[in-house]
Amino acid sequence: MKLRQFVAAGVVALMASVSGLAIAVDNPASIDGGKIVTADQAKDLMAKGAAVLDVRSANEFAEGHIKGAKNVPYKEKSEKKAGFDASQDSFDLAKLPADKNAAIVFYCNGLECWKSYKASVTAIKGGFKNVNWMRGGMPEWKGKGYPVE
Repeated sequence: MKLRQFVAAGVVALMASVSGLAIAVDNPASIDGGKIVTADQAKDLMAKGAAVLDVRSANEFAEGHIKGAKNVPYKEKSEKKAGFDASQDSFDLAKLPADKNAAIVFYCNGLECWKSYKASVTAIKGGFKNVNWMRGGMPEWKGKGYPVE
């Protein structure tokens, strides 16, 4: 990156933080107690019977989702950070598979969306043992040309 571009990027970031504008932050690159999976791996897990859970809003789900996915919205009010306070959020673990050893794949809107990360962490803390987080979400799935409905 040229010095001019570097300085310009720094000025824009500084102005945004000073003015209070929100800057999108990518979700974490790891998850304790679970596994990050690619769209290819998620597709394989689905073929083996894994439950696929879309944790976006009902409206987003209605606009298009992975074929066969179930909508279990994660309603977030907590900060977008790894140490989020789940007590500020709403997520119904009772809508997850009854078998806590069953494979589950969570997804949302990709790297800037935190809902599937938070749902995965909440499920892990709730005792689920086979949590798979498709970090790339719908953008990665669609990019592969996999089926949506």
